[in-house]
Amino acid sequence: MQDFNPLILIEPVLFIAVGAVPVVYWRLKRKFRGGMLLFSLLAYGGAIALKEVVQAFTVNSVTAQFGAVSWQTGLYYGLQTCLFEVGLAYLVAKYAVARKVMDASDAEAYGVSLGFWENAILIGALTLVNLTATFVAIAEGLLPQSVYQALVGSSPGLFYPTPQLAPLIALATLERVSSFLAHFAWGYLCVLSVCFKKPVYLAIALPMGLSDALVPFAQEMPLWEFEAVIFALSLGFFVVSRVATRSTTRDSSQQILTNV
Repeated sequence: MQDFNPLILIEPVLFIAVGAVPVVYWRLKRKFRGGMLLFSLLAYGGAIALKEVVQAFTVNSVTAQFGAVSWQTGLYYGLQTCLFEVGLAYLVAKYAVARKVMDASDAEAYGVSLGFWENAILIGALTLVNLTATFVAIAEGLLPQSVYQALVGSSPGLFYPTPQLAPLIALATLERVSSFLAHFAWGYLCVLSVCFKKPVYLAIALPMGLSDALVPFAQEMPLWEFEAVIFALSLGFFVVSRVATRSTTRDSSQQILTNV
């Protein structure tokens, strides 16, 4: 049997850190109400559930008609992220603001929380549990040979030597950073769109979901190049979200100081 490289267990730990460290930072240094985790869970969890339902009934027909790698298939995935992830982030924010349990000062925490559920929980914690169970099963000789061979064929990265595995872990972590930046950007914009009644912020946020349209093309270019493109886009989303709302947040801060 090939040896399972335990270094792979570091990968989901880094994912968890990407999602959890900003939550801790915002809690200690900035404003972070615990309710933001609940509202972001409603938005993110609902979006993922809707994606699963839609794809269960349509993904086979879409890929059969257009192929697994095509702009049509990319658009299929991207539009789902626009409508479900960004759309639900807006609707949940609208509900919370209407109930006066969220305001503009929660915009950053809401964006941070969306990134938390994606990176720390869905991708990080669940992967860590799965990899740990696999590692223990292999170490204890609990896997039947047929299952082991299937695992080697489907997930060869688990058995890569450290020099080959380490760069892949670094790129996967960069992908999680990109995810955090994107979720932060559209969550932040959605809250401010609701609070200041500025539909333009929602109009800026919605197309950000189209970054998922690139997913089918991940195998068509070197991995480092693909992750660099995604990171550049996500960093751009973050910068745009801050620049586009600068005047609004500045005016709001000045108004608060005037009232005081």
